[in-house]
Amino acid sequence: MANAAVLLLLLAAVAAPLLGASGEETNIKVYWHDVVGGPNPTAVTVARAPVANRNFFGTVVVIDNALTEGPSLNSSRLVGRAQGTYIGAGKDVAAALMSMNFVFQAGEYNGSTVAIFGRNEVFSAVREMSIVGGTGVFRRARGYAELRTSALDLTTGDATVEYSLFIEH
Repeated sequence: MANAAVLLLLLAAVAAPLLGASGEETNIKVYWHDVVGGPNPTAVTVARAPVANRNFFGTVVVIDNALTEGPSLNSSRLVGRAQGTYIGAGKDVAAALMSMNFVFQAGEYNGSTVAIFGRNEVFSAVREMSIVGGTGVFRRARGYAELRTSALDLTTGDATVEYSLFIEH
């Protein structure tokens, strides 16, 4: 009986790092800049529904958006890029299905990524999406991202969104 208990404890100790995060928690705030228009867009529509609609339902957009420490794209320090896609997935409400990696290119997280996936109802004051993985410092990450729109230009479609990341890794 004692041998079985020791074996079970040994197996649990060996398997624990393989099954989940290391127990660290990291909180990061970055600003995501979606530039749709102008001479250097970072969000490009690659497919559009054949029927016009008011919520961009059926629109597929590929992004390579700047991530900065502050809300100003031009004067805040660049810390990385948000690379991925978003799809207009709400027929009756402006909601996107988002799939992207936050690729950190500066500071203590340089070379690491966080994978974010989920629904973004864009006109809600606060939204949440899942953190479903990561690499480097954030290997086996999980958690959530809280989103708040910082600025939105309804004429150009350009947007700045504050992302507060709550990461277990």
